[in-house]
Amino acid sequence: MRTPNQNRPLTGTRILVGRARHQAGSLSTSLRSLGASIIEIPFIEIRKPQSFAPLDAALKNLSTYDWLILTSANGVEAMWERLRKLRIPRTRLKHLQIAAIGPATKKAIVKHGLKVKMMPEEYVAESVVKGLHDKVNGKRVLLVRAKVARDVIPDSLRAAGAHVGVIEAYETVVPEKSRTRLRALFKSKRSPHVVTFTSSSTVKNFAELLGNGKPITASTLKGTQFASIGPVTSSTLRELGLPVSIEAKEFTMGGLIRAIVLARYAKTV
Repeated sequence: MRTPNQNRPLTGTRILVGRARHQAGSLSTSLRSLGASIIEIPFIEIRKPQSFAPLDAALKNLSTYDWLILTSANGVEAMWERLRKLRIPRTRLKHLQIAAIGPATKKAIVKHGLKVKMMPEEYVAESVVKGLHDKVNGKRVLLVRAKVARDVIPDSLRAAGAHVGVIEAYETVVPEKSRTRLRALFKSKRSPHVVTFTSSSTVKNFAELLGNGKPITASTLKGTQFASIGPVTSSTLRELGLPVSIEAKEFTMGGLIRAIVLARYAKTV
């Protein structure tokens, strides 16, 4: 049993970070600063949608909407790229009430000079619905999100009387280049102590990459702990028969890091 280090409590811990390549840096850097040895193999790849026509049409008609809901920083950046392409000024969004899921999404919105009207206490779709339920009757709502996503927000807001337009700004796909690397890692003597999951998509893609359509066995995992960013991600892990060893209490990257530290530090004392 190693002696815990309060300043670098993750010393000796190998952590697999599976975020998209362009997003892995901040999580990896934070974990390294706490002593962890980081392995980066993306479970997810962000791609442009097959067509930007629906998004472009919605952006050209922003004046007809009352609310704009953004569910991720990826969605914010994809939308902003199209605004630039279409030469639509930021002032065309000033009338909108904007809702953001989570501080990372809010930060991305504020970076572009817009104000966020509502950010739910819990950073999940259900909490957004709760916060908007009494505000959207008769209103037109634009939801900008990934191609594959749960329909909790549009279905619930329509039930509350809103007219909801759902627009795909990007899509997430399985990065085939990660398949060989991931399998080799779990067959090696340096398999990770912890794997991080930041969305349901990362869970599903991990299972596909490692299991290739077959259930992942306990012997393959070699006692690896799975760390989830929140209950929705944890639910997907359980649906696929994978253990939830660590779950963040605050559904953010910071919350995930704190949960990992607490879990790993506890194993040393």
